[in-house]
Amino acid sequence: MDTTTSPLRIAMLAPISWPLPPSGYGPWELVAHNLTEQLVSMGHDVTLFASADSQSSAHLVATCPYSLSTWPEPERSRPRAFDATSGRLEGPPDGRVWEHVHIATCMELAAAGKFDVVHSHLHVHALGFARLIKCPLVTTLHGSAWVRSTHPLLNMYGDLPFVSLSDAERSLLPTLNYVRTVYNGIRMEDFPFEANKDEYLLFAGRLSPEKGPAEAIEVARRSGRRLLMAGLIESQYQDYYDTKIKPHIDGRNVEYLGLLSQKELAPVYRKAAGVLFLISWCEPFGLVAVEAQASGTPLIATRYGALPEIIAEGKTGFVVDSLDDAVRAVGKLGAIAPTACRRNAEERFSDKSMALGYEAVYRLLADR
Repeated sequence: MDTTTSPLRIAMLAPISWPLPPSGYGPWELVAHNLTEQLVSMGHDVTLFASADSQSSAHLVATCPYSLSTWPEPERSRPRAFDATSGRLEGPPDGRVWEHVHIATCMELAAAGKFDVVHSHLHVHALGFARLIKCPLVTTLHGSAWVRSTHPLLNMYGDLPFVSLSDAERSLLPTLNYVRTVYNGIRMEDFPFEANKDEYLLFAGRLSPEKGPAEAIEVARRSGRRLLMAGLIESQYQDYYDTKIKPHIDGRNVEYLGLLSQKELAPVYRKAAGVLFLISWCEPFGLVAVEAQASGTPLIATRYGALPEIIAEGKTGFVVDSLDDAVRAVGKLGAIAPTACRRNAEERFSDKSMALGYEAVYRLLADR
């Protein structure tokens, strides 16, 4: 088979935490969905391994009846208890078991020679199968190297091919065999451009300490701007939200919109004067930063992770080193041309450019 020009047989091993495409949170699932749809439109033979409540134009192999986050609540909350009638220990579904079923289903087909390449979006959990199948397995890290407890497994299989989401991500574990950096891509049509902005600022993302929601509130307060906030409140950060965020939410100066879908968030992006992205960790990418620019909205972001790669300094936003810098940057948002933000997103962060980057990776590995 000539893999330099002919369609490739690609196994897309997606996460199963959320269905594809996700209706709300689910950044890894969203990237896998966008990539899959583009590869199919390019003529490749893509088999998507995902939960049964997913939708795709690829050949869908449903490895579990529901995603782990949409499993029916009566089953998810079933207590662990001995059932004297059946003689079994009953309880909720085990996510680890379903993930093993998910991976094994893909790998058995790969071992039978069904694919030219397997692309895993599963953190580190598929690596142990890589030397048992007949085609290359390439892994997109999605930030997994940030978690030090993953390093023993990553180091054990460090010679396998990895794709980084940004050059900055490589600093988290520089010894891995990175074959390429491919930026995440979004569907530009999902984020309509808007040149005329309102005065409010926006925070979008998980309401966790490293994401900087409390810092966003402080910058908005000191700038005299209204702040809208949207994102997931994770159970482990409920106390953080209750003490650092909730007391400031008054519906006037600070308003929490809840966890919004992309469709719901798009009009909020479009009219925002700027998006505050004041993280304090080496985030390997940042879909919010790209979605905002696609809408013509500039960013004010800290100098962490991929943000200096995503933002064109002074043209699509400002990279800052302190809250004082961020407050000053708010006063300069009006100097940013919305068209420059949109153009940066179109040229570098579309789903098409992402798919072309991965296609080059697949052909490189299949040729070997």
